[in-house]
Amino acid sequence: MNKKELVGLAVERSGVKKKDAKPVVEAVLALLGEAVAGGRELNLKPFGKLRINRSQERSNGKVFVCKLRQPAVTKNAAVENSGEAGNSSKDPLAEAASDG
Repeated sequence: MNKKELVGLAVERSGVKKKDAKPVVEAVLALLGEAVAGGRELNLKPFGKLRINRSQERSNGKVFVCKLRQPAVTKNAAVENSGEAGNSSKDPLAEAASDG
């Protein structure tokens, strides 16, 4: 998934206008990048808990090896999150990323 897809899906899911959503998504991505660069652990539901195991400086930037733990999603929670009663428990974000 790239930033354009993320903004589009955020607009679709939230119902806000693209011109309002784009700066918010960009700000959140910048904050997440700064937190990871600072070695901070992230605990963001429903995304999950991200912990940096190690990092290494390279000529083209810093490489992070991370562990991401996501909570188990029940079928009822997936249906509630999707807003559609007949939807499968598949994550719509993962489907959009693979449509490609």
